[in-house]
Amino acid sequence: MPTETSGSRVAATASREREAPLTSRTHHQPPHRRRLVRHAASRLLTGSVLAAFLAFFVLPVLWLVLAATKTDQQLVHDNPLSFGSWHTLKANWDALTAFQDDAVLQWLGNSALYAVISLVITLAVAIPAGYALAMTEFRGRHTLLIATLVVMLMPNATLVVPLFLEINAVHLIGTMWSIILPYSFYPFGVYLTYIYFTTAVPRDLLAAARMDGCSEFRVFWHIALPLATPVVALVGFFSFVANWTNYFLPYVMLPESSQMPIQVGVGTLLSNVPSFNPAVGTLAIERPQLALATLVAITPVLVVFLFAQRFLVSGMLAGASKE
Repeated sequence: MPTETSGSRVAATASREREAPLTSRTHHQPPHRRRLVRHAASRLLTGSVLAAFLAFFVLPVLWLVLAATKTDQQLVHDNPLSFGSWHTLKANWDALTAFQDDAVLQWLGNSALYAVISLVITLAVAIPAGYALAMTEFRGRHTLLIATLVVMLMPNATLVVPLFLEINAVHLIGTMWSIILPYSFYPFGVYLTYIYFTTAVPRDLLAAARMDGCSEFRVFWHIALPLATPVVALVGFFSFVANWTNYFLPYVMLPESSQMPIQVGVGTLLSNVPSFNPAVGTLAIERPQLALATLVAITPVLVVFLFAQRFLVSGMLAGASKE
C-alpha cells in the first residue's frame, strides 16, 4: 500500500513537470514578442497623434493656400483640396490690390512701419531693463519685478480701454504713435531677459570685467549683450509677432482706413465679401481674394520665423541649465 502511494506521487510530479513548460509558454510571451507589441502600440499612438495634427492644423492651411488659386464658384463646388490655376491666382491678386486703390499694399506698409519701429524701441528698453533687474540691487526692485509679472499675465484686451484714455489725454489718437508706443511696452521681453541673465550669464565673468575697470555700461555693452544674442532674437521675434498680429488696439486707435495695419484691413475685406455681408455694393471682394489676403498677412511672420529659428531654439534652451 505505501508503495502504491509513493508511485502515485512520483507519477503526479512527473506529470506536473511535463505540463509546467506548456503552462509557462501559454501564459508568458517571449521578451522579443512583448517588445514587438509595445513597438506596434507606440507606432499606432504616434500615427494617431500625427493624423490629428494633420486634420486640425495642416489641412486648413493647405485649403487656404489652394483657395487663393480658385474662382469663387470653384471654391464652392470643386474638391476642397484641388488646385485652381496660376491664371486665377494672378486675377485674384489683381482684384485684391485694386481694392480701394492698392489699400492692401498700404496696410502692409503700415504694419511693417508699426512693427519695426516698435521692435527697435522694445529691444532698446527691454534688454537693458532685464539686465538691470537681474544684475543690480536697488530699492523697489522686487516690487518692479512683481509688477512686470502682473502686467505680463494680463490679457491685452483688458488694457485697450486704459491705453485709449491715456493716449487720448496726450492727443495722439489717430497717429502712428498711438500704436507704436503701446506696442513698445513689452513686459514679457523684460521678464524673459531677466531670466536669461539670471541663469545663463556667469556673474564671475562680469565681476572680472568690473575689477579690470569696466564701467557698468561697458560691462553690459561689450560682455553681457554679445552673450545675450539668443535671448535678443527670442524677444525680438515674440515682439514682432505680437505687434504684427495685434488687431484690437489698432482697430480702436486708428479711425482712418489709410492708417490701418493689415490685420484690421483683413477685417475690412471680410465685411466686403457678399457671402458674409449681402449689403455690399460694387466694390465687393470674393472669398478666394480674402483667402489670398490672409496668406499675405501671415507671410511676413513665416519668413521671419524661418530666418530666425536657429536663434529661437538656442534662446529657448539657453536658460534651461545653469553651469
